[in-house]
Amino acid sequence: MDVIQTVTEIDPTEIQAELQRVSGAFESSSPQDVLRWGLEKFRGGITLACSFGAEDVALVDMIARMDRSVPVFFLDTEYLFAETFEVRDRIVERYGIRPLGVKPVLTIDEQAALHGPDLFARRPDQCCKIRKVEPLRRHLGGFQAWVTGIRRDQAPTRANAGLVEWDKLFNLVKLNPLARWKSEDVWAYIRAHDVPYNVLHDRNYPSIGCTPCTRPVQPGEDPRAGRWANFQKKECGLHTESGPGRAA
Repeated sequence: MDVIQTVTEIDPTEIQAELQRVSGAFESSSPQDVLRWGLEKFRGGITLACSFGAEDVALVDMIARMDRSVPVFFLDTEYLFAETFEVRDRIVERYGIRPLGVKPVLTIDEQAALHGPDLFARRPDQCCKIRKVEPLRRHLGGFQAWVTGIRRDQAPTRANAGLVEWDKLFNLVKLNPLARWKSEDVWAYIRAHDVPYNVLHDRNYPSIGCTPCTRPVQPGEDPRAGRWANFQKKECGLHTESGPGRAA
C-alpha cells in the first residue's frame, strides 16, 4: 500500500494499520532513518513543528543535514519567552532557515475582550485551544504529514507514541522520530553537533511553553511538573486525540 495514497483515498482504519506496520519496522532504526523515509514519501507535503525545545532543535539539525527546504514552523502564542525567540534567531543564523510563526486568530487583547483577562489562569484548556490547537489545525491543513519532537518517556499520554502514526486529531500522518530516545540521547546529540539550544534548559526548565504556564522544575520533580503547575492539566492538546487536557 502506498502511504501517500492512503492519506487521501483509503479508509482511516487501513491508514492506521499500514502506518503501524511502518512504525514497527523502524523500532530498531535511527531518528534519521525515520526522517529520510518521511521526507521522501511526503516530499513537498511535510513540515516540522518546532517549539525550540531541546528535541526540536535536534530535529532541525537532522533535517538541515538532509533537506533545508523542508518548511519549519512554530506556534507563536504571543506568550513565548524572550529566550525562545533568541534561540530561534540563532537557529536562523546557523541553518539559514526561516521558521514560520503561526499565530492565533485572536490577539491576547481580543481574547481578553471575549473571554476575560488571563484565560490561562482560569480555563487553560480553552486558552490552549485558541492559541495552539486551532492555529495548528489551520496550518496543518496544507500538509500530508508533520514531524514532532515528542518522546515516549515525557508523559504517560505519550507512552504509546509511534515513530510513524496517523494523527486522528488533525487527520494527517505524524512522525515522531525521537519517540524511542531518552533525554540523555537528545542532549548527547546536541553536544555532539553543537546545536543551538534554549538557555532556559540550563535554568531548570526541561519543558518550555508559554510564560504564564511554565516554571522551573525543582530537584526530584517530574520533568513536566513545570507546565500548568497549578492544574491537573498535562497536555496542551497538540498530541492527544481529544485535544487539550490530561489525556486522550
